[in-house]
Amino acid sequence: MQDAVLAMLAKEPSHGYRLRERLRRALGPLGESMNAGQVYVTLARLEKAGLVASERADGLPDRPDRKVYALTPAGQRRVAAWLGEVSWPKPNLAEFHLKLAAAAAGRLADPVELVDAQRRELLRRLGEAQRALLAEADGSTAGLLLEGVALRLQADLRWLEACERVWSRIADESEDA
Repeated sequence: MQDAVLAMLAKEPSHGYRLRERLRRALGPLGESMNAGQVYVTLARLEKAGLVASERADGLPDRPDRKVYALTPAGQRRVAAWLGEVSWPKPNLAEFHLKLAAAAAGRLADPVELVDAQRRELLRRLGEAQRALLAEADGSTAGLLLEGVALRLQADLRWLEACERVWSRIADESEDA
């Protein structure tokens, strides 16, 4: 969650309510269960870690002043590192989805290139699992585990193909506009 919040701030400084709404929109139905306080707790931790800085912004006549958060140079470096990170075989699919959405919204990276980097890593790991599986005796418990790993990686590769189709279409539509 911290990295997704940082990446959302890479587009522009924002207050917590706007960040929460952007995260909820990016997650669709999965975002409905997001705890309202989670974004504020995350922002406080990021500020304490020196990754964001805040300043008070005047509120509207009927609303109190708000804190507006912006990335620090350390926060910018962390966003860049997060975008380049390959997190398989234990991906958090919602986090990866937010990575793609934040990269596109902030023009931080090409989502299709991020998908491609993840695909290369999955293919590498799938090859390793398949080679290890071939070295195992048929019917062994280790072989069963390796087969499960290979099947999971294959399913993740199919999901990445779907991600690539959607983000390629979005890129094509924005070029036509």
